[in-house]
Amino acid sequence: MRKTIIITLAAISFFSCKTQHQSQSLQETFNPYFYIGVAINNAHISGGDYDGGLLIKKHFNSITPENIMKWEQIHPEQNRYNFSFANDFVALGEQDSMFIVGHTLVWHSQLAPWVQAISDSARLDAVMKEHIYRVMGEYKGKIDGWDVVNEALNEDGTLRESFFFKVIGPDYIKQAFEYAHEVDSSCELYYNDYNLVNTPKREGAIRIIKELQAQGVKIDGVGMQGHWNLNWPSLEAIEESIIAYSELGIKVMITELDITVLPNPWDLEGADVNQNFEESEKMNPYPNFLPDSVDILLAKRYEDIFNIFLKHHDKISRVTFWGVHDGDSWLNNWPIRGRTNYPLVFNRNYKPKRAYKLIMKTAEKYSQEKSE
Repeated sequence: MRKTIIITLAAISFFSCKTQHQSQSLQETFNPYFYIGVAINNAHISGGDYDGGLLIKKHFNSITPENIMKWEQIHPEQNRYNFSFANDFVALGEQDSMFIVGHTLVWHSQLAPWVQAISDSARLDAVMKEHIYRVMGEYKGKIDGWDVVNEALNEDGTLRESFFFKVIGPDYIKQAFEYAHEVDSSCELYYNDYNLVNTPKREGAIRIIKELQAQGVKIDGVGMQGHWNLNWPSLEAIEESIIAYSELGIKVMITELDITVLPNPWDLEGADVNQNFEESEKMNPYPNFLPDSVDILLAKRYEDIFNIFLKHHDKISRVTFWGVHDGDSWLNNWPIRGRTNYPLVFNRNYKPKRAYKLIMKTAEKYSQEKSE
């Protein structure tokens, strides 16, 4: 369900004093190819971060809630739902005709404690069904796509022995997608995970998708979380993965794009929020500012990645940044709390970085080449 994006003359004139790249928004530039999305938090939704809100309205035509729709927040007690922030989130997206993504229905992390006390398979299945029916039903016809199941795989491609897996069994994935389809048959349904560019995990995701398809279960797309760094993954792995998932006949999305510039001495990959480490000054090399030399590397990395996205735009429906600006990023506190990271294309002062300018130039160059 694709929504029309309306750019008013007032919005354009508001930024007319900016430079060419700053006046042209991300959503305007990439709209011919795919949605440009962003994960937003409570401060954006409530209006507490006014400047962040301006960036969202100007640059993005799709929004995803960072945390407010996760189980522990939206369904904290068995007989109590908290739809307050979620209602405001959806209203914000509707106001600007954005493509609205729900995140996430079934995930082993950030789960309400009362759910984790359930040990009976039939009981947990009933609770999962009721949760999906209630949350999806609240926004039927308003949310365009849902991350139905999140991070169900181990790094070797086997199913993670998560809480849902241990109590219900591997069929919990199939059941979650079936329940979601029963609630809203017009809504797009996705599987979302990190490290899906790694061959074993990619093969595991492909297996899940093929099994669902073979059983006639609706699945519309796969979300490749883009929690990457300056050197990993290889551009070849990104491209191969986009092609491989597209060949399944589903949409491909880059769902949580950010590029860390900080060292990772434990060879840590991905985005398992349960992993934390002691603070280390050595691991926080840029506490006050990002050196130009590193900023240039970050910009080049974004340029190379967006070249691949544009090359395969016919396969990609959405690219979503995981945060509005550097100050918003969860990577400031993960895997080590208190670090200062710079993983996005807007800085802490809400200004576009080199990376922003390079991906804009990349899109302009691609557009020119196509028109020749």
